[in-house]
Amino acid sequence: MKIDEARQRIESAMTQYGVHAGVAIDLVISEVKSDLGIATANELIDEFDLELQYNIAPIEPGFSSS
Repeated sequence: MKIDEARQRIESAMTQYGVHAGVAIDLVISEVKSDLGIATANELIDEFDLELQYNIAPIEPGFSSS
């Protein structure tokens, strides 16, 4: 996945699902983390203010959700 595709998918989820977009956005962030790394995922979280709007916190280096 490229960062532009991730941005588009996040914007689309926000438009389509509004306040309920968190689950869809979290899936995109997970894919970004896997494909592009934690720094890029955190950049998107910050760019779209996802922590405040959807309770999606930045990812700590070395943290694994598995």
